[in-house]
Amino acid sequence: MFGQDRTELRQMFFTSWKKHQNKQLMEPLEAVVAKIIELHPEYHAFLEDETAQLDKDYTPEMGQTNPFLHMAMHISIQEQLSTKRPTGIEQLHQSILNKNKDPHETEHLMMECLGKMLWEAQSQNRAPDENDYLNCLKTYI
Repeated sequence: MFGQDRTELRQMFFTSWKKHQNKQLMEPLEAVVAKIIELHPEYHAFLEDETAQLDKDYTPEMGQTNPFLHMAMHISIQEQLSTKRPTGIEQLHQSILNKNKDPHETEHLMMECLGKMLWEAQSQNRAPDENDYLNCLKTYI
């Protein structure tokens, strides 16, 4: 998405939000990030405290969602839709959207499948399986 450095990735969220709030000119990716942040008011105060949040770790034991990961997954899904990859993603997205009528919730459902695919690939030390991802999405239709 932005690079491999965690701090660099997170900095994009802070920078995009600051530019959005100050009505500054943004790069196209920054505008996408700002729109995602707008949809998550629960993260607004969090993004106001860059010093405390930039290097914070999020583990399952902490019992809270990693806001950076959550928002990055939204961005990943939007990128999949804009690039039409994997093949068939647009039709599945539209079918899920037709069923539940809420674009944001549709992305949240898709994130469940995306997260599962990525976790399985990582835990099995293999490439993500797009067919498994698409089959998972079909369960929401």
